[in-house]
Amino acid sequence: TAHGTVLTPAFMPVGTQGTVKGLTPRQLSEIGPQMILGNTYHLGLRPGDELIARFGGLHTFMDWKGPILTDSGGFQVFSLAGLRKITEEGVTFQSHIDGSSHFLSPERSMEIQRNLGSDVVMALDECPHGRLERGKLEVSIARTTRWLQRCREFPLGSHQGLFAINQGGTHLDLRRNHLEQILEIDARTPFQGFAVGGLSVGEPKEEMNATLADFVRELPQDRPRYLMGVGTPEDLLFGIEHGVDIFDCVLPTREARHGRLLTSRGRLNIKNARHRESHEPVDPDCSCYTCTTFTRAYLHHLFRVGELLAMTLNSIHNLSYTVGLTRTARQALLEDRFPDFARRTRDHWNTEEP
Repeated sequence: TAHGTVLTPAFMPVGTQGTVKGLTPRQLSEIGPQMILGNTYHLGLRPGDELIARFGGLHTFMDWKGPILTDSGGFQVFSLAGLRKITEEGVTFQSHIDGSSHFLSPERSMEIQRNLGSDVVMALDECPHGRLERGKLEVSIARTTRWLQRCREFPLGSHQGLFAINQGGTHLDLRRNHLEQILEIDARTPFQGFAVGGLSVGEPKEEMNATLADFVRELPQDRPRYLMGVGTPEDLLFGIEHGVDIFDCVLPTREARHGRLLTSRGRLNIKNARHRESHEPVDPDCSCYTCTTFTRAYLHHLFRVGELLAMTLNSIHNLSYTVGLTRTARQALLEDRFPDFARRTRDHWNTEEP
């Protein structure tokens, strides 16, 4: 990208509103994510994409030097349910902030992302619920294909690459049919990457995994494959095993804000009384700032008294662990020892008490 190379597999922290919650850009840079995600829906509403453009784009506005991927805004709009109306032209929706009316079309999504200046732009898709009946899902997929063509025709910045999003729920035949439609457009004007959307949106985990196991490898091998909105350690390992390159999820920072920490030995709840006098770090195998500086007792104290620093330190660790997991997975792949790495990692997750 124009802002650096992304070595996959890679996990992207989510910077919904121009910040990864609770962290400064310097702290984030020290953690070492290769790319972060910005949110078209939220940034388009506040402070507005035109304002961000006047400040030189999202990289300058938030002082992030590395690559940025922006989502299309589709997931947020479609999650508004009763507050939106879908037509062929786009989606009319009410702002979750003040109820004001807005319109998001494929062209408007591309315009916002062009103004944000992200490196990777996501096409606007209709993101159906995981349990949507098959007939309605087929109608939705057809509209997503037509919107994809409109996104492809919109002029982006010279440094920006467009990713297509594949839909189809857990119906493999629908996903394959949709992929054929995407590749017809791709044959005329190639996309820079391909995303798997519409998973982890209400369907059982077993069905999501079965879909990934059967489908991901059918995506083109010469460009990155992005699994959208999925990011537990278990999901990352499973996705990498089956060919996923890029992930994003709010889980590491959201869990951190609730005192739940991800470690090489499993999940840990820093609120629990057993940590009150513990001299141990959160994770003895972790070299992040939190683990090399503070005890569990201190983190327990901060969380119990409601100090904001607790959320920051917890977030530093959770993101360090998640980003580090994909980094070490890459090294294991390069050294042809990934199956053993995955087995050992899973075995160690069961050794930590809550």
